[in-house]
Amino acid sequence: MNPSSARALGIDIGSTTTKLCAVDGHGRRVWHAIEATEPRIQDQVRRLLQRARGDGVPAGLDLLATGYGRKLVPEARAALTEIGCHARGVHRELGHGGTLIDIGGQDTKVIAVGDEGKVQNFAMNDKCAAGTGRFLEVTAARLQVPLDEMARLALAAPEEVSISSTCTVFAESEIVSLIARGAEVAAIVRGLLRALARRVGALARSAGVRPPLLLSGGVARNEAVRRLLSEELALPATLPAEPQLMGAYGAALAALELQSQPPAGQSGGSPS
Repeated sequence: MNPSSARALGIDIGSTTTKLCAVDGHGRRVWHAIEATEPRIQDQVRRLLQRARGDGVPAGLDLLATGYGRKLVPEARAALTEIGCHARGVHRELGHGGTLIDIGGQDTKVIAVGDEGKVQNFAMNDKCAAGTGRFLEVTAARLQVPLDEMARLALAAPEEVSISSTCTVFAESEIVSLIARGAEVAAIVRGLLRALARRVGALARSAGVRPPLLLSGGVARNEAVRRLLSEELALPATLPAEPQLMGAYGAALAALELQSQPPAGQSGGSPS
């Protein structure tokens, strides 16, 4: 990758992580950064842009923003919806349509993308922690298991404990009861990941799942979640090279597209 060849930038400010992505004139990713989202978002954005310039990304590039903090970026030319940006990212990643399941820290998005890169349908869970990274954080803390150990434990578990509730609060109560009854931690972890996969699978079916299936978001790096979700939907799940970058990548592609549009007053429009 050659950061000096960058021609546009996209930033995705999520509730858990912030991602900045640079693309060249052909839409290829040439630089990126992923950091935990900080309370002072504008200061963090300025520092990330300085870091990009320090790594060789040219100054003054068009920047588009997405994510829950998208309206807090004065350097951005425009703020775009997460759904549209993720659709752009997955279409470029696959080269055709498909279904993207993005499991983030506080929400889960399922986006059906057509062959032209347009959003055909989507479903989103942003009202409940169940089926999100927060579900894993809370239950891992209750089990006193490091988050990055959950996949290994689940895959090595010889059996699986059924977790009847996908509600984070009720699942915590179930964990306490299971531990008191002597259940193995690995079996509980596998049961928790199965419950998450069931919840996400139900959301995906509500939007309509069109193969191929692509996963993104920080939770997608959990191999056990990928396997269990593939079982739930009876489809192989593909993981992009940088699963957390789909939103920022899509925003950068939109910024690049904006450069090719006619000036204001002529025919054309803003990317959505």
